[in-house]
Amino acid sequence: MISRVSEKTMHLVRWGLAIGWLVLIVSLFYDPISHHLTDPNNLQSPFRDHLISLASDPVQCIKVQGECLQEEAYQMGTRIFWGMVVPSAIMIVLVFGHETWRRICPLYFLSQIPRALGWPARLKINNNSWLVRNHLYLQFALLFIGLNCRILFINSARLVFGLFLLLTILSAITVVFLYGGRSWCHYVCPFGVVQMVFTGPRGLLDSQAHKAPAKSITQSMCRTVDQTTGKEKSACISCKSPCLDIDSERAYWNDLTKPGRKLVQYGYLGLVIGYFVYYGLYAGNFDYYFSGAWTHEENQLSGLLKPGFYILNEPIAIPKLLAVPLTLAFFVGMSYLICSQLEKVMRVYGKRHNPQISREQALHQLFSLCTFVAFNTFFIYGGRPEILRLPISLQLTFNALVVLVSSLWLYQTWGRNSQQYKTESLAHSFRRQLKKLSIDFSKFLEGRCLEQLKPEELYVLAKVLPNSTKLDRKQIYKGVLEEELEEKRIEPSQSLETLKPMRQKLNLNNEDHYAALTELSSEKPHLLYPRRPQLEYSAAREKSTIRTTLKRSQKEFPQLGRTQLRSKRDAGTRGRGDAEN
Repeated sequence: MISRVSEKTMHLVRWGLAIGWLVLIVSLFYDPISHHLTDPNNLQSPFRDHLISLASDPVQCIKVQGECLQEEAYQMGTRIFWGMVVPSAIMIVLVFGHETWRRICPLYFLSQIPRALGWPARLKINNNSWLVRNHLYLQFALLFIGLNCRILFINSARLVFGLFLLLTILSAITVVFLYGGRSWCHYVCPFGVVQMVFTGPRGLLDSQAHKAPAKSITQSMCRTVDQTTGKEKSACISCKSPCLDIDSERAYWNDLTKPGRKLVQYGYLGLVIGYFVYYGLYAGNFDYYFSGAWTHEENQLSGLLKPGFYILNEPIAIPKLLAVPLTLAFFVGMSYLICSQLEKVMRVYGKRHNPQISREQALHQLFSLCTFVAFNTFFIYGGRPEILRLPISLQLTFNALVVLVSSLWLYQTWGRNSQQYKTESLAHSFRRQLKKLSIDFSKFLEGRCLEQLKPEELYVLAKVLPNSTKLDRKQIYKGVLEEELEEKRIEPSQSLETLKPMRQKLNLNNEDHYAALTELSSEKPHLLYPRRPQLEYSAAREKSTIRTTLKRSQKEFPQLGRTQLRSKRDAGTRGRGDAEN
């Protein structure tokens, strides 16, 4: 959806959101206005608290560990952020997709200040192998620490919260200053793993990058405006591949079994449940949370060493400073263990009813189920203090909307698999190659167009077209191979196996594949050897040719051993060298 909106327009949108966010941060330090809106005596304000204070009616007060909270006028900064901004971000990610949030995120916008100033990256992210390998663990750990800090220090302590946000902005700028691109978003930002959980293969209304025209700017890909032509162009520096911003579904399938991925998916569900449950364990009731009193509780920091649990009207002598991390860690651990066991059950159940189902597919379906549960659980409490102020009809409408969009997302996601993604990707490349043939397809398709044909129908069409020769099929195959390599959807080393089904349908063999690779290595060597200097291309092509010849010889002369073939190859190489000399 939003991927089609021009970068100039989105730049203005990001400016507006960034300014709004900075104003909100400033209000955490100085706000002489908003407390008038929350005054219980201001009957004209929709933001006033409906609770009756202790002084007027103790029966209707909010109790925390058996004692009533005193309700007074307060500044709204923390309430706006926790009750409106955060729930809106979660809803945007699942409904409109990762691409929408990434293009409007004010933190991403501010993190790009070094790029806007023309400062090049100081380091290469790939040289930091630890971060590249373990970033999911790091991001989840930062999310865990952040939620602990939220409950303990920053929920209602405005000054501390303001400093926390400024430190976050400074950290994002520093990471991008060092590594460039979206290194903060991909490797450090705690909200990055939240986006990963709620996006899945793609958001409900996300665009599909693998169906976009070749070499186009897709989804939330880094882009800039060419000052000479006024057109958009890619600003990608390849800080991550495959990239969630270029093709979210490809990144999803690639990272599905990556170390730390299960911890993110299962652990996040535990964080969502544990965060909500803790308020009940701490206060002795859930009225404390649903009232929103925790967003403006006086002297939050003074209660760190007070009892962190209040169960069955009895305080538990564990300080809140320890009770919070213990609770969240317990729910993360339990969620991980339960989901891991459920994963095994689903795999066994799936094998019984569908022997063809893969381990990857079973894992994907459980991940999707976790996202569905986490989203609905989040909106049991996410933004609930604000929603409960609405008329009951609007509350029910919102609840129905949450269930509807999450159910539609689950329906869209449940049946997806990596093979389906690859098939669709190849089919669209194949369709584009067919269009290059000087053939009028309309008379063969009975009113349909190429876009309406399924992948199997496309392959049949290519074989039965009048005047279609093997040379045409080879050219089509080479075009598909070139496009897939250009878009980095496949690696050269994997292309033989990945494109095997297509070769079978086109009646082509492995020799045709090697021939296409050889042609591409001459015409566009960067597709096969992206990191080699130009002077090394000829040597690389020579090695590729020798390997291909060796494979052919093994098929033609199976009686020759590996040593004999190597001797023949070396003799041929020496002969060529003598001739050149």
